[in-house]
Amino acid sequence: MIKFQTQWSRREFLTSVAGASAALVLNPLDSLAIDEIDPRVAEIVAATMGIDSHNHIEVPSVKSEVPGPKIDLAGDLKKSGLSAICMTFAVDRPELKNPGDAYERFINNMDSMDKQLADNGMKRSLNLAELKTAHKKHQPTVIQLVEGGHFLEGKIERLQKAYSRGLRHLGLLHDNDASVPLGDVYTNTPRRGGLTAFGADVIKECNRLGILIDLAHANGETVSAALKLAAHPVIISHTGLDTQLGQNQNMARVMRPRLISKEQAKIVADAGGVIGVWTHLAETPMEYAQNVRALVDVVGIDHVCIGTDTKLTASYRPAGAQNGPDGGQKGERVGERTNLAWQDQKFGFYYTVVDAMLKTGFTKDEIGKFGGGNFCRLFDAATSGHH
Repeated sequence: MIKFQTQWSRREFLTSVAGASAALVLNPLDSLAIDEIDPRVAEIVAATMGIDSHNHIEVPSVKSEVPGPKIDLAGDLKKSGLSAICMTFAVDRPELKNPGDAYERFINNMDSMDKQLADNGMKRSLNLAELKTAHKKHQPTVIQLVEGGHFLEGKIERLQKAYSRGLRHLGLLHDNDASVPLGDVYTNTPRRGGLTAFGADVIKECNRLGILIDLAHANGETVSAALKLAAHPVIISHTGLDTQLGQNQNMARVMRPRLISKEQAKIVADAGGVIGVWTHLAETPMEYAQNVRALVDVVGIDHVCIGTDTKLTASYRPAGAQNGPDGGQKGERVGERTNLAWQDQKFGFYYTVVDAMLKTGFTKDEIGKFGGGNFCRLFDAATSGHH
């Protein structure tokens, strides 16, 4: 999940640098008029499997706060039109200070998510067959993703424990180095020559267990080394093409290190991989569809997917925590939530994206590949034959 140094949301940052006085505040999901959806859009949403390969669900990482307030995960997922999300959390925020902190946060996050899933009548999908079954039965489901190998703390055996808890999608890196680093992070000064020995061990163990490898946040050297070890194609779950910088120069400067070049995108695609397109740097659904088109023009329709890096459910705020830079309690801001990715958005996320992609010239088959087909191919390759 992208968090600017100011800890403001994307919309707050944009309005600040543009000189606006306040961020736009909305009541989440109030204006999603599902009954007004174009029948062509509704048909494609129903026929395809929409999957967000990187979606943050905020739950407590502190034991005394587990499992946190009840969230309407199933309801928000149904509103979105998506069949599934890769339910994501990271443990390196706030700063990790003591040995064992990362693993404790991992356990608490997983315990919280277990309870939230149970309360929503949902289960994790552990393989493609379970994803397809859930889709056929119109049951919302999730794939468990952890962003960053910080919780391992150099102990490879913890990956087996995480697998037994339902982990099937692992991002090697996040913003901050793990106590035992796995590789060079693309927003930090390179110091490790790319993938580390422990990072290589983690990739091999993911291969053995059946966990999809995610190289988001990895620099070019780390990606190249990881591709040589990966037994199956990998995903870069959330990024954008570095030629698609949007309309705001200050925002583009902040986000530029997190974007992928045409050359790097081709390397990943040539190895069979898939790249997730996030909603950052796209101020309208049409702009998002155009960003997808730009990446498709480079790597082809078989190597792109959804990877919003947004939050499907409400942000988790510990008791007494302030919300927003002015300390006041605020509603959800445009760009923060999946179903409020854009201003004046009338429909859930996948409905909105399908509509924009149709208007941009994408076919039903192409939308199906981008929406979830390409992710399913990778997920199946990584998990097939494992229990």
